[in-house]
Amino acid sequence: MINITKQEYQKFTELIFNEIGITLGESKQALLESRFYKRILYFQLHSFEEYYQLCIRENSEKIEMLNLVTTNETYFFREKDHFSFLKKYLLEYRGATKIKIWSAAASVGAEAYSIAMVCDSLLPANRWEILGTDINSHVVKKARMRLYQLTWSEKIPQEFRMKYCLKGKGKYEGMFLINRELAKNVKFQTNNLLEVNYSIGTFDIVFLRNVLIYFNNETRKKVIENIMKNMKSGSYLIISQTENLNGLGIEGLEQVESSIFKVVV
Repeated sequence: MINITKQEYQKFTELIFNEIGITLGESKQALLESRFYKRILYFQLHSFEEYYQLCIRENSEKIEMLNLVTTNETYFFREKDHFSFLKKYLLEYRGATKIKIWSAAASVGAEAYSIAMVCDSLLPANRWEILGTDINSHVVKKARMRLYQLTWSEKIPQEFRMKYCLKGKGKYEGMFLINRELAKNVKFQTNNLLEVNYSIGTFDIVFLRNVLIYFNNETRKKVIENIMKNMKSGSYLIISQTENLNGLGIEGLEQVESSIFKVVV
C-alpha cells in the first residue's frame, strides 16, 4: 500500500479548505489516506502526489475527492427537541404564504424527510415545501432515491413509520422506502455553503446541524452570514445542540433556545 506523506497531506488539506472550508487536523490523515487510496488504485497511480495533480487538472475528480471527505453520519429525528420546536412553530403559524424549510447540510436526506413527516402531519400538502442541499453529490443522489436500511426506521415515531415508510421485499429485504407522496414536497440539490445562493429563495426555518464542527471560526461566520441572505426577518436558524455561535460576532441573530436563533434584522 502507498502511504501519504505529510507534505502530500498538507496539499490536500489546503485544497479541501479552499474548496469547501473544512479544516482537517493531523488526526484525519489516516482516514484521508484510506479513502483516497481506492482512487489511486482505480487510476493506477503511483503516489498521492499524482492523485493530487489529477484533482487539480480534472474538476470531476476533484468533486469525487471532496465527496469522499464529506461523508457524514446522519439519522432520522436526530435531536428531538428541534422537532418539538418545529411542531410548535407549525401549529402557531398564521402566515398567508407557504412554509419553506431548508435542510442546509442534508446528507442522505434523513433530516429533510423527518421534517417533512412533521409538516405533512400538521399541514395540507400545498402549505409546505422543503429543500435539502449538500456539497456531496453522492449523498444528494441517495436522498433522491428515498431508500434506507430498515434499522434506520427505529428512530422514526411509530405513527410516522406506519404512514410514510414502505417496508422492502425481495431484493429490497431489510430496507424501507419513503412514501412517494411525502417526497413530492421535498427537493434535493448540491450546494456549497461557502457561496451565497440567491437562486434557492428565502426560508422560514433553516436547519444547519452537525456541520459547523468541521469549520474554523472564520468559516463558521462566513457560512452563517451566507445562509442569512436566504432568511427573512423573523425566520429561525437551528444548529446542533453540540454546536454554538459563541465568539463569531454575527449580527442580526437573537438566541431563543440553546441551539435555536431568530433573525431580527
